[in-house]
Amino acid sequence: MKKLAFGAMTMAVMGTLAACGDNGAENEASGSAEDTGETHEIRVAHLVNEDQSTHVALEEFIENVEARSDGQLQVEAYPNGSLYVSDREAIEAVQTGNLEMTIPAVAPLSGFNSSFMVFDLPFLFETKDAAYSALDGDLGNTLLDELEEDNLKGLAFAENGFRHITNNNGPIEDPDDLEGMSLRTMENPVHTDTFQALGANASPFAFGELYTALQQGTYDAMESPVSLVYTNNFYEVQDYLTVSEHFYAATILLTNPDFFDDLPEDLQEIIQEEADNYREEQRQIASEQDEEWMEELEDEMEINELSEEQKEQFIEQTSSVYEDYEEEIGSDLIEMAREANE
Repeated sequence: MKKLAFGAMTMAVMGTLAACGDNGAENEASGSAEDTGETHEIRVAHLVNEDQSTHVALEEFIENVEARSDGQLQVEAYPNGSLYVSDREAIEAVQTGNLEMTIPAVAPLSGFNSSFMVFDLPFLFETKDAAYSALDGDLGNTLLDELEEDNLKGLAFAENGFRHITNNNGPIEDPDDLEGMSLRTMENPVHTDTFQALGANASPFAFGELYTALQQGTYDAMESPVSLVYTNNFYEVQDYLTVSEHFYAATILLTNPDFFDDLPEDLQEIIQEEADNYREEQRQIASEQDEEWMEELEDEMEINELSEEQKEQFIEQTSSVYEDYEEEIGSDLIEMAREANE
């Protein structure tokens, strides 16, 4: 009887161990963060300050990501160019895995993938809704897929809005007013060539050092969205603002694909879903801030808006930029972008 009891006990223990082993294998296969409890740190670097829509919406993104992951995703924001003084440097850091995320302007991405230059063509989008249609539709998805080849993963497009011209010489009403003017552009050849076609002495310069360059007279002019003119106090070193809407400036939430793919699937889903929410929230805040801050700038700068007839002169004089870049960008991508205006 003792031998029978001992055998039964042994069988029970072995059954229990087998059940535990099966359960452990099942947990390992699921790959969920709930099983491991491991904490993942995410640093997000960007150039703008805490008041601008990029950072305001980012704070909500961080709160939601951390809450939904039960703290297994810990996100730290680094605004004001505190980690990297240019978008290009931040993008390179994400690409090499030295940084988990960044939110750059889309324009510097052309240095990593020339297809992205399609978004930088002058006077491409007539309205914000047209830009959203292109960015969130087939064109944007095509380019996001291409980024994977450059060891970058795009999570969502957001915006800085339409860009305008500021300067210290006088109102810009036709291309002749830009003739010979030293003008700072982003690190993007299409932007630089556009303003050179308009007669300006245009060249790229790091955003984090731009205020001092304008203050010292290194540049007479720059071009920027309203939000950046206001939040970076550029009105203190620039007297005139021309509402030109020459480029629509998108931003993009970028991450390192190896970092993202190594995360458990449930955490990946949280990040992507909250990136989509970030896109909608940030665009809404950006539009509201543009209206509010343009009114504030009216007390600080002399502002003029290009009429349709005046804008047509700028469009005609920059048409050569489309011809110069059509082969490199691809006529199919340009056509996809233009169709968003219909």
